[in-house]
Amino acid sequence: MTTEREMIEELRGFDTPSITNVVATYPDNPLCLGLYNPWTENWYTDQSIRCMFPELGPTVGYAVTCVFGLPDPEYSRLTFMDVIDALDASKKPTVLVFQQKFPDKLAGKVGLAGGNMTAAMQAVGCVGAVSNGPSRDVDEIRPTGFQYMLSGVTAGHGGMAVHAVNVPVSVAAMDVSPGEIIHMDENGACKFPADRLEAVLTNVKALRKEEEERIGILRKAASAAEVRAAFAGRSYAREEPKGP
Repeated sequence: MTTEREMIEELRGFDTPSITNVVATYPDNPLCLGLYNPWTENWYTDQSIRCMFPELGPTVGYAVTCVFGLPDPEYSRLTFMDVIDALDASKKPTVLVFQQKFPDKLAGKVGLAGGNMTAAMQAVGCVGAVSNGPSRDVDEIRPTGFQYMLSGVTAGHGGMAVHAVNVPVSVAAMDVSPGEIIHMDENGACKFPADRLEAVLTNVKALRKEEEERIGILRKAASAAEVRAAFAGRSYAREEPKGP
């Protein structure tokens, strides 16, 4: 019997757009699970963040979430060690999704997760992180194999604090709850419920086979008619209804 860990590792063999295709992008396709309304629900990231180390290929893990912001003199109960504890308690591997809630004048200059924080996260089974703001130390982190999706990089920061751990967060137009599966690569990140892991893997394998066959036909096509035939029944080939 295939374990969840083995299924997650197998999902690393597929790019993130292929995962979105079976999660929700094409609800009329029998291989699409239709888990979300593809346009109205926030289940994948927008262009406001980018993959820092595309050469690493896809990264997959269980979401652990937290919120960072400025220190609050009336609330100091949580620290980064609570984030580490949450990562340690989660199923492995993990992806930390951390929402940055800083004032607009500071949001673009918060070099939040540097080399020390990243090394601590890796020590407890974290393989990547997604955030709506910047971080730093990318030169130090690059050879470690840890993936980041960020708005950019910046060299420094001031005082900052953890405001919440393992709560629903929203990062780059993707709403994430703890325990969901995150799949990310240079195209962006998407999420889906952990209990649909096997179904996503089964369908994305079938989709790859279908697409490889179609592309093989397209590479041999020599006319518009042959291209149309290859796409028969697919959204690319559907004609708009004609008026009277």
